[in-house]
Amino acid sequence: MPKMLNLMVACAENRVMGRGTRLPWHIPEDLKVFHEETAGKSIILGRICYETWPRARQDGRRLVVVSSNPALATEGVQVARSVPEALAMAEALPGETYVNGGERIFGEILALERPMRLHLTQVHAVVDGDIYFPEWRHIPWRETSRRESSDANFRYTFLTLERILGPQAS
Repeated sequence: MPKMLNLMVACAENRVMGRGTRLPWHIPEDLKVFHEETAGKSIILGRICYETWPRARQDGRRLVVVSSNPALATEGVQVARSVPEALAMAEALPGETYVNGGERIFGEILALERPMRLHLTQVHAVVDGDIYFPEWRHIPWRETSRRESSDANFRYTFLTLERILGPQAS
């Protein structure tokens, strides 16, 4: 059986997770959780996510960037030409594997029939954007944790969901 994959994302009620190359909100608590959770982990992410995440190479993260540009490879950063190649590279690294976007990569991963955990910050708002987290609600999940929170601008919920596979999924 393949290793558990961890997907980590924040999205609004309308599934928006980005606008241009930026987050459509600034939620310090979510950023703190994100950085702490991914520290020291193997991370699969797309080129735009890599280039717009200033702390990507910090805190012991081992990065696998999905891109056709091999020049992005540097110490601590491998480049894969496809999601399957990125999965093979990341799973050969020690420890847990996290997927941190973008939209196409999340879509390909969610389509796989394999163990995965979704670390979702559900922002309770409808926001404008042009980058969406793929629809996940049709997939059978088991909620393993939930924590409500808010700041001056948003209410949000930190959820952890585990994918239900096999006959239990029916």
